[in-house]
Amino acid sequence: MEWLPASIDPVPDPWPPHRLVLRTPRLELRPDDDGSLRELVPMLHEAGVHPGSEMPFAVAWTDADPRYLGRGVAQYLWSERARSSPESWALHLVVRAGGAVIGLQSVTANRFGLLREVGTGSYLGRRYQGQGYGTEMRAAVLAFAFDRLGATSARSDHVEGNDASAQVSRRLGYRYDGTSLNTARDVREVQHRLLLTPEEFARPGWDLAVEGYTGELAGFLAADPPPADA
Repeated sequence: MEWLPASIDPVPDPWPPHRLVLRTPRLELRPDDDGSLRELVPMLHEAGVHPGSEMPFAVAWTDADPRYLGRGVAQYLWSERARSSPESWALHLVVRAGGAVIGLQSVTANRFGLLREVGTGSYLGRRYQGQGYGTEMRAAVLAFAFDRLGATSARSDHVEGNDASAQVSRRLGYRYDGTSLNTARDVREVQHRLLLTPEEFARPGWDLAVEGYTGELAGFLAADPPPADA
């Protein structure tokens, strides 16, 4: 006898994040998919995301053999999609300006339904740095987290000496929240922790446009439901 799954109407979306789009005046952010990875990896190889003499990340993933860097990036993002659930999730948003992929902006959470806290991380291709994109893309995910998801706090961190990341955090209103240590490249480094609340968020002078924030996505993220008129 042929086995068939039980009938469900409507059929649940197997991957609710895929319709999400965040738009700022200059940028478009969408969750990674296999098509966007094929654009992200060449961007990483064009000029990298930092000088070779520096390591701005707690994990030295950019030190990978260039022949395998793209594969490693793809495998990491695939694994992040595979592990995501309402208990622990990661949205890695591919950032475009003028249609070109310029970087990646991540927002992550554990036990969001209870803790209501997100973390962020990002990188930009070197040719796109110094133009305010880093601030704009992080402001986008913070506005999304605070205003749509119902987050009550957001955390970030940066390696000591990563002034670009520190400046973005200062512009957006984060406050100092202690330090930790890491050993990227087998060197002892200080990691500065930062904390932001909705009340402290230095909002940009533009409104975030959000598409695809559905009830299914809210449930997947254990977040606030979309407004009734959305």
